[in-house]
Amino acid sequence: MKKTIIIVDDSTSIRNLVEFTLSNAGFQVVSANNGKEALELFNGQTVHLLLTDLHMPIMSGMELIAEVRKRDEYKYMPILFLTTETQVSIKREAKELGATGWIVKPFNGDKLINTIRKVIR
Repeated sequence: MKKTIIIVDDSTSIRNLVEFTLSNAGFQVVSANNGKEALELFNGQTVHLLLTDLHMPIMSGMELIAEVRKRDEYKYMPILFLTTETQVSIKREAKELGATGWIVKPFNGDKLINTIRKVIR
């Protein structure tokens, strides 16, 4: 069974690049344009990992993580940020909300896949 990853980014080009990279690595990928759209995907279906941008319209990555962590079935699912932000204070806040890790854009496809394989169950 393929592992399901939800990717959330308001940049169509980044979303398409990540989706292409992960699909070619054998993952099932579902994508959303913003946190609100992504939150609707957490409807009881099995999701193995959330990969989200930080800065997005409508609902940010931080807000998305906070909402996803409120749902029992996703409480322990790995969540990775994929963002240009590198500030320690933002990383700390993300960890406190329940983020598992951080990947800085621009990303290397092999490193992204290796990181995902390390944290996914």
